[in-house]
Amino acid sequence: MVYKSVLDLIGNTPLVEISKDIHNLKNVNLYAKLEIYNPFGSVKDRTAYAMLKDHIDEIKKNNMTVIESSSGNTAKALKLLCNINDIDFETVTNRIKIPEVKDILKSFGTNIKELPGLSECPDPNDPNDALKIIAKMMIANPGKYFYPDQYTNPNNPSFHYHTTGKEIWNDLGKVDYFFGTLGTAGSSGGIVKYIKEQNPYLKAYGIVGEKGDFIPGIRNMDEMFEVGNFDLSLYDEIVNVSTSEALDSMFTLVNKCGILGGPTSGACLAGAIKFLSKIDKDLKEEINVVIVICDRVEHYMSYIKKRRPELFYEEPKDNIYTLTTEDNKYLKQVKVEELDNFIKEEKPLIIDLRGNLAYRNSHIKGSMNILESIFLDVVDNAIIFDKYTTVLLICPTGKKSDKFAMFLNKKGMNVYSLEGGMIELINNSYPLERISNYE
Repeated sequence: MVYKSVLDLIGNTPLVEISKDIHNLKNVNLYAKLEIYNPFGSVKDRTAYAMLKDHIDEIKKNNMTVIESSSGNTAKALKLLCNINDIDFETVTNRIKIPEVKDILKSFGTNIKELPGLSECPDPNDPNDALKIIAKMMIANPGKYFYPDQYTNPNNPSFHYHTTGKEIWNDLGKVDYFFGTLGTAGSSGGIVKYIKEQNPYLKAYGIVGEKGDFIPGIRNMDEMFEVGNFDLSLYDEIVNVSTSEALDSMFTLVNKCGILGGPTSGACLAGAIKFLSKIDKDLKEEINVVIVICDRVEHYMSYIKKRRPELFYEEPKDNIYTLTTEDNKYLKQVKVEELDNFIKEEKPLIIDLRGNLAYRNSHIKGSMNILESIFLDVVDNAIIFDKYTTVLLICPTGKKSDKFAMFLNKKGMNVYSLEGGMIELINNSYPLERISNYE
């Protein structure tokens, strides 16, 4: 078949059955929706096309620049759609954590406004927020930008309702359970709405990352409430998946199925099997289950290498990603109500791991600001404290500082984490310092 445009290849992706010999669920027929077969390689091809297709003539006529907050597949798809139509594209994003993705975007000619210092530990109090920055840019330059806004744009879930969900139902004819990862919540939300209209008894489950973990493309449950397209009522339950579980299942997809899905796809499979294994033996008849293979594995080699170095014929190296539940014994925490006495008695070196602007806006007096990304590189490559130096680490929610504290204490240092992080300080009205623009 000959197509007039690569855009005609968006959608109509295949469903592939995953053998029972692989998932070991006797009463489950498991099917994978291969969104990696979209022309640009991910489920976000649909999202980008849905948000842009009806506005291209307007954008070109007014010589506008498309601007979006994305550090991954949405930015890639939007950039390629803009390139095809001779439209400028800019992405404003928190620190891009996957180097390959950044290189891909740069090689395509993307103008990247990368905000400094943000980490894998989200900070809701950081004024250096991508959406706020975009709003300021649009106010300062009226008429210059077209902002699709994948997190709130109703065309995101709507397009998946009319295409992805409809395709799954038409191809399979009967869907009993659906599992989808949650990022912008557009694809999963649209799919669930369509299938529930065909089968009101559908069981739908959203997959999120565990707190303190980072799985590219999905959020943890706390972050989902910041997403305008997220509708909790669509889901019977939210399933948490760890990075380790996501990678294990990703390699099942790759090595057992020949499906080149990335970590997000692995998370979807892991979440589905985690839940279904609890109910499989009690099922009275076989059920049809669908998961979504979101994007391809090739873009995540550095992410995988950091967490599974042995696969690259390298000596396994301890880092915060290799911590296990057994390492919880190394965690030392300070509660907010104990903080003043702790500082007075221990005279700790206080390190604030948040972004620059967040630190300037509010911090503990006498603390120093070392960005989490820089601190991680140092921790990985040096012994930075002796056992006689007491250290207190602070991050937005305490999750990442907990991991750093465990890792460093395991190596014989004396490191504490502020329990609950900066959020807990603010909630308890702890007196904080501010650096004004005139200092």
